[in-house]
Amino acid sequence: MFILSIAEKEDEGAYAVMDEDGYRALYLFEEEDDAERYAGLLEADDHPPMVVVEVPDELAINTCNMYNYRYVIISEDDFVIPPPQYDYIQKDKMA
Repeated sequence: MFILSIAEKEDEGAYAVMDEDGYRALYLFEEEDDAERYAGLLEADDHPPMVVVEVPDELAINTCNMYNYRYVIISEDDFVIPPPQYDYIQKDKMA
């Protein structure tokens, strides 16, 4: 799995999206290319530069479950666009 983090701040958290109910969901990309494309979309929307960080699948999911984080697994068949009002940098223990 691949997550996004602000460049040079990988130890400070991972990119997550907040839904309309106020819950944060960590995006877990199955494909590195998809994570890189999404990072490019974020940067085009004036977000700070992002880096793609690879994390073991089980570690990512177990960490989310342990800390009650919601997560979304983005497969190669999914198409996601950054929602400007609901993005969030989530503190986590995976990076």
